[in-house]
Amino acid sequence: MKKFLTGAVLLMLAAIPALSQNRFVAISGRVVDENKEAVPQATIQLLSVPDSTYVTGIATSVQGYFRLARVNPGNYLLKVSYIGYRNQFIPLQLTANTGEKKVGTLTLQSDAILLAEAVITAEAPQVQVVEDTIAFNSSAYRTPEGAMLEELVKKLPGAEIDDDGNVKINGKDISKIMVNGKEFFGGDVSTGLKNLPVEMIEKLKTYDKKSDLARITGIDDGEEETVLDLTVKKGMNQGIFGNIDLSYGTHDRYSERAMVNYFRDKTQVSLIGRANNVNDKGFSGGGGGPRFNQNNGMTTVRGIGLNFAAENDKLDIGGSARVEYRKNNMISTGYAENFLTGSSTSSFSNSNSTALSRNLNFNMDFRMEWRPDSLTNIIFRPNFSYGTSKSDNDSQSGTFSSDPYEYIANPNDYLDLDALMGTVDPLDSIRVNTSNNLSNSTGNQLSTDATLQINRKLNSLGRNITFRGMFNYGNSDSDQYSSSDTRYFSSDTDDDNIRRYITSPSRNYSLSGQFTYSEPIARATYLQFSYQFTYSHSQSDKNTYDLSNPDDYAGEGDYWTYGGELPADYKDHRDADNSKFAEYKTYEHDARISFRLIRSKYQLNAGFSFQPQHTELTYQKGAVDTLTTRDVFNFAPSLDLRVRFSKVSQLRATYRGSSSQPGMENLLPVTDDSNPLNITTGNPGLKPSFTHNLRVFYNTYNADHQRGIFTHVNWQMTQNSISNVREYVESTGGWKSQ
Repeated sequence: MKKFLTGAVLLMLAAIPALSQNRFVAISGRVVDENKEAVPQATIQLLSVPDSTYVTGIATSVQGYFRLARVNPGNYLLKVSYIGYRNQFIPLQLTANTGEKKVGTLTLQSDAILLAEAVITAEAPQVQVVEDTIAFNSSAYRTPEGAMLEELVKKLPGAEIDDDGNVKINGKDISKIMVNGKEFFGGDVSTGLKNLPVEMIEKLKTYDKKSDLARITGIDDGEEETVLDLTVKKGMNQGIFGNIDLSYGTHDRYSERAMVNYFRDKTQVSLIGRANNVNDKGFSGGGGGPRFNQNNGMTTVRGIGLNFAAENDKLDIGGSARVEYRKNNMISTGYAENFLTGSSTSSFSNSNSTALSRNLNFNMDFRMEWRPDSLTNIIFRPNFSYGTSKSDNDSQSGTFSSDPYEYIANPNDYLDLDALMGTVDPLDSIRVNTSNNLSNSTGNQLSTDATLQINRKLNSLGRNITFRGMFNYGNSDSDQYSSSDTRYFSSDTDDDNIRRYITSPSRNYSLSGQFTYSEPIARATYLQFSYQFTYSHSQSDKNTYDLSNPDDYAGEGDYWTYGGELPADYKDHRDADNSKFAEYKTYEHDARISFRLIRSKYQLNAGFSFQPQHTELTYQKGAVDTLTTRDVFNFAPSLDLRVRFSKVSQLRATYRGSSSQPGMENLLPVTDDSNPLNITTGNPGLKPSFTHNLRVFYNTYNADHQRGIFTHVNWQMTQNSISNVREYVESTGGWKSQ
C-alpha cells in the first residue's frame, strides 16, 4: 500500500509539467499613439478567418500592453480599436509550436475626421470611467491663471482635501501622485499638489495601483494603493518649460517658488525650489524631524528637490532627491473638562505652551525595473533619509476641582508658579496642581531600506517564480534636558521638582527573504504559494540622569541658569528607575497559499496565511532585569471578489483578517512614573487580538448624462482589542493608566 501511495504521488508530481504542455498559443503586444505614448483601455479583438467571428478579446493596460492567452492554432485577424483613432487589422497565422506570438508595438493613427467632428459638436467630457479607472479632463474645470494642481483637485467631483493636505477622491485616500505613469518625488502627494502647475495637465486618472509583487505575479499581498496619475499635455511633453512665482507681503511675509521641467518622450526631469514663511509646506516632512500640521503655528520652509524618470524597451528607472529646512514657532492655549466615572464632579485643566523647532532633512529614493528578456523582470528600490532636529518648549498647566472660568475671566494667566509668588491667588480654593515645564532636545535620525525583486516566467500560461529580498536599517539618537516643577495643593502630597538629562539612542534593522510560486491548474485558474522569513533586531537604551540636587552645579540655580552646561560628574547621577534598556530579536515565518480565478465577468482571489513567530526580549528597568521569550502563531485569511457588470460598472468586496500580539513591554508589570501626572503600568493579562476588515465598493457610470455612483461600505471589528483604562488621582490631579 505504501509503495502504491508513493508511486501515485510521484506520478502526480511528474504530471504537473505535462499538464502545462498543450497546443495553445499566446498573443502579446503593445499599443501606442503617433507620439509613442501608451494607449490604455484600447480594445483588442481576435477574429476568425474568413468569417470574422469574434473569438476572444481584452483591453490594454495602463501602459498599453495586452496579452491573449490560450488561443487555438489557426488563421486569425487581430483588430485594434480606440475612439479617435483608425482601426488597425493584423493577419495572424498561429501553429501549434508557435508558443507565443509577439506582434510588437502597434501604432494607432489619429482619425482626423472623427476628431474634427468632436471639436465642432461637443465639449470634452468632465469625467470618463472605464472599470476602476476614473479620468478627469483638466480643460473641463476652470482654475485661476498660474494655479497649482491643488486648485484643480479641489474642483473635481467627489474630491476632498483636508487641512493637512490629505486627498480623497470618491471616498478613497490618494496615497501617490504619478506623472505619465511615473512616480513624482516618490509619489509624495503634498509635493505634487503644491508644485505641479495646472496648465501642464491634460488628464487626471485615479485607479488602484498594485504593489510590484502583485503586478508581476498576480499574488494579492494587500498592498494596493489608490493613485492620482497625471497626463502631461502633448505640447509640453517635448521640451523645456517651467514657472516662477514671487510674492511679498506685510509683516515680512514672503512666498517664492520655481519649477523647471524637461520632458521628452519617456524622459522626465523636474527641478523644484521653494521658500516661504506662510505655512505652505511644499514638500512633505521626512528624515529626522517630526511632521507638523501646516496650520499649527508659523512655519518657515526652504527646500530644493530633483526628480527624474526614463524608460526604454528593457529598462525603466526613476528617482528623486530632496533637502529641506523647516522652522516652526507655535504658541497654544488649552482648556479641558474630564467627566469622572462614578462621580458627579469633573476635573478641569488649563494649559499654555510655546514651542520652537528646527529641522533639516534629506531624502532620496530610486527605482529600477529591468526586463532583460521577455520572461524575466527585475525590480530594485532603495531609499535613504537623514535628518537633524532641535526644539525648545516652555509650558504651564494646572488642574482644578471646579470650573476656573466661574472665578476669573482667564485662568491661563494664573498658571506660572513664579508669577504667583507674593500675589493674591483668586483660584487658590479650587487648585489641585500646577506644573511648569521647560525642555530642550536635539536629535538625528538615519534610515535606509532596499527591496530587490526577481521574477521569472516559466511558461506562457502563468507559471512563474519570484524572489523578493528586503532590508531595513534605522539609527537615531536624541538628547533632552528637562525641568519640571509640580506643586500639589493637597497637604499630604509632596511637591515634585525634577531636573533631568535623557539620552535615547536606538538601532534597528531587519532582513527578509520571500519566495513565491504560481501554478496554472486550469484555464485562467491558478494556485499560488508564498513563503517569507524575516529576522528583525531592535535596541533602545534610554539613560536618565537626575540633576535635581543643587550640589551638582557651580552655585545656586540649575542647569538652565548656567546656559545648558552639564556638571562634569553627571554620569554618577544615573536614575535607574527611569532608565530603560530593551532589545528585541524576532524570527518570523509567513507561509501563504492562495487560489486565483480569472474570468471575463468576475475575478476571485482567496488565500490563507500562517505566521509562526518567535521573539526574545532583554529588558532592564529599575529592579527589573529579565530575559523573556514568546512563541505565537498568527493567521490571516483574505478574500477579494470582483464582479464586472460592464466596462463602467463593477462590484468589489474584500475581506482581510489579521491577528496581532500585544507588545512584550506592555506585558511586563512595570510602572513608569517619570511623569508624576501620568503614571503608566503594564498588564501581563493582555490577550492577542484579531481584526476583521470588510470593504465593499460599487461604481457605475452613465457617460451620456455624466452621472456616476461610487459607493463604499467599510466594516471593521477587533476581538480582544487592546485599550487603556485611566484612573483619576484626586490627591494629585494626575492620572494612572494601564
